[in-house]
Amino acid sequence: MTVAHEHPSEGTERTRLAPVLAEATAQLAAAGVASPRVDAELLAAHVLGVGRGRLLLVDTVRLAERDRLAELVARRADRIPLQHLLGTAAFRHLELAVGDGVFVPRPETELLAGWGIEHTTPGATVVDLCSGSGALALAVDDEARPGRVLAVERSPAALVWLRRNTADRPRVEVVEGDVTDPDLLADLRGTVDVVLCNPPYVPDATEVPPEVADHDPAMAVFGGADGLDVIRPVIALAAGLLRPGGFLGIEHDDVHGDAVPDLLHADGRFTEATGHPDLTGRPRFATARRA
Repeated sequence: MTVAHEHPSEGTERTRLAPVLAEATAQLAAAGVASPRVDAELLAAHVLGVGRGRLLLVDTVRLAERDRLAELVARRADRIPLQHLLGTAAFRHLELAVGDGVFVPRPETELLAGWGIEHTTPGATVVDLCSGSGALALAVDDEARPGRVLAVERSPAALVWLRRNTADRPRVEVVEGDVTDPDLLADLRGTVDVVLCNPPYVPDATEVPPEVADHDPAMAVFGGADGLDVIRPVIALAAGLLRPGGFLGIEHDDVHGDAVPDLLHADGRFTEATGHPDLTGRPRFATARRA
């Protein structure tokens, strides 16, 4: 685009965007960020207030914008999650508010959400256990038009974000509760159509990236020595909540491809226990139907 010369005293001096992005990309790559160019472009789009796809139309930026971008790139190079810097996380068709104290939803969880949406009929009752930011609950509400969605979370910090994200969703009810409590949602026993859960499931000894280790809440990531400390009681809780023929979907670690379906079989109240891969082919979630 063509930019007119402006008086420096007005703070409108400009510089070309391309070398700024190249420098940002190199800085992020040197810091070990997995997608340095994408992150640099998303941060630039955030600073400029445009969509990432519109950056191709931007030739120059103000020096103040360059400096603001440099600040954000430096923080990303320190491995602060990109979503914390942007203030939002994309999830299917949604933009969820995220920040300190809540687990940042991952793209692989969109597969579990899609499965849940496919199995939710109009007017259904859906329960999202370990809701966090509300990603699963909100995706189902957004795309499947259920009658009622209950989003269960126990972390006070995460509940702040969950309530913020669900504030304008009348079908979504926030429930403060512990999914390991067998009496949770006792008034719904035998009536729920779909239960979804993205629990803490990473085995405690697993090495995780700095973004996870330093910024995601540990209680939302780690699931005990074998990673199944929360999944076991969730299976039992879901069996009690679901109506006959109701559906359960649980995300799990890629080392649990056999373990979670085996737990579903062992419970004795489920049929059709099935494992599902993520987009890289790794085991990612398991589903079953209440007998």
